[in-house]
Amino acid sequence: MKKRWAYSLVTIFGLALAGCSTTGGSSSSTATSNSSGGEAKDQTFKVVVQQEMPSADLSLATDTISFSALNNVYEGIYRLNKDNSPEPAGASEKAKVSDDGLTYTIKLRKDAKWSNGDPVTAADYVYGWQRTVNPKTASEYAYLFSPVKNADDITAGKTAVDQLGIKAVNDHELEITLSKATPYFDYLLAFPSFFPQNQKVVEENGSKYAQSSATAVYNGPFTLTDFDGPGTDTEWSYTKNDQYWDKENVKLAKVEVSVVKESSTSLNLFQDGEADDVILSGELAQQMANDKSFVSQPEASTTYLEMNQRKADSPFKNENLRKAISYAIDRDSLVNSILGDGSIASTGLVPSGMTFSPKNKEDFTKSAGTELSYSKKEAKEYWEKAKKELGITSLKFDILSSDTDSSKKITEYLQSAIQESLEGVTVTLSPVPFSVRLDRSNAGDFDVVMGGWGADYADASSFLDLFVTGNSYNRGQWSNSEYDATIKAASTTDVSDPEKRWDDLVKAEKVLMDTHGVVPLYQKAEAHLRNTKAKGVVAHGAGAQYDYKWTYIAK
Repeated sequence: MKKRWAYSLVTIFGLALAGCSTTGGSSSSTATSNSSGGEAKDQTFKVVVQQEMPSADLSLATDTISFSALNNVYEGIYRLNKDNSPEPAGASEKAKVSDDGLTYTIKLRKDAKWSNGDPVTAADYVYGWQRTVNPKTASEYAYLFSPVKNADDITAGKTAVDQLGIKAVNDHELEITLSKATPYFDYLLAFPSFFPQNQKVVEENGSKYAQSSATAVYNGPFTLTDFDGPGTDTEWSYTKNDQYWDKENVKLAKVEVSVVKESSTSLNLFQDGEADDVILSGELAQQMANDKSFVSQPEASTTYLEMNQRKADSPFKNENLRKAISYAIDRDSLVNSILGDGSIASTGLVPSGMTFSPKNKEDFTKSAGTELSYSKKEAKEYWEKAKKELGITSLKFDILSSDTDSSKKITEYLQSAIQESLEGVTVTLSPVPFSVRLDRSNAGDFDVVMGGWGADYADASSFLDLFVTGNSYNRGQWSNSEYDATIKAASTTDVSDPEKRWDDLVKAEKVLMDTHGVVPLYQKAEAHLRNTKAKGVVAHGAGAQYDYKWTYIAK
């Protein structure tokens, strides 16, 4: 999932991502607390997802499935509304920010409770944030806290966790101190990693905390139920939380989630009335594109190949080899013939329609001007150069991927395209469950991995920060000193100058693409069939993907 903001611009979240093309019923992006037209008696929404949930722990979650779940069963200082703007949620009003942008004073609502009846207090936010940045927790998302005072030193083990720049003034007031002005900080306050945690419950459950729905408590519109274990359970649900402060505006009684990896099975479930929201891919997406229930949902997400450069003798350290592989891929054919779900061919790492120039509102992809071309001729030329430089005549490597229907089809296409263009190259495929892919990626147990990133916030830094030397999400460990220096400038010396910061990020994108540090494939869109009676499903292109707080089933 992101994985991911900048500028004091409302337009930063200008991407109209939620339910952007639908031919039946009202737009899926319409959140409402007024259920015009009446509600069905049975307020159960049955959703199909393609992967198991790897983690239900706010400090450990890293993916789209987990973040969507956590966004519905927990709540932070802010919540993203249907227009992708942060609005007070756990807070009773918008934060007061000091003139230098370094101090946030936040008043919390006094009627917020955990699902066990405990009040949600400022101390819960302090504990949750400290737990995530504590190096003992080993949170991969601790890096998002970098703007908070002392966060980097704490995660590096240099400073005690109680020195983090967040303190409880009293039970219902927080003071947050940043180390540097951060234009996108409001959006972080709506992201699950920044949600509160109940210290008593965490410590009582110890190693069992969040390993099932019964070993955690929740403060969101729903509670997690029927969840038996991360990475393995294929069915769980979100049940309306009677302790939630805004329960009167929560219409659904339950969201039932099932894991189905094959599009054909999902389609059958939808047509049989056993599911209200399913994901289609490939031919099935194309076949159902004119159905009244069809929704194509673009995302601020890029799928890409990372090549393992951890070892000194890795052939993927060779720039010409990386270019040869990239030029062998016809991205237009991939999105049109293989995916067929509205996804678009990538021109760079940062997706289009997500973030715009502070000077002239130009899309980031246009400012960067990078291209990822398909050319068998150039692929062969770069392969010949790589062979000479590496002193090889052939190469065999494996592509690690998730085992969904669409992932398998994509990697089969990549296998064929690369082998056809690069004589002497043999590609094998290793499709594995999502959680296994994450584990192997983190451990560096791959040759090439097909992964991706969904923006945690709508700014180019959400993607570009990933590939700084030493970032835990830089799984192939590509490294470039010019790139590192440019990204550093964007977050330090130029952070308060929107135009200079924009230029830094554009330059970094160009360095990454010129050297093919990673090989972007496509900007993801999801093709859904969604029950036309399901109203108010909110989908975010950046941040946690789905919010069912305002969803209801119409008569």
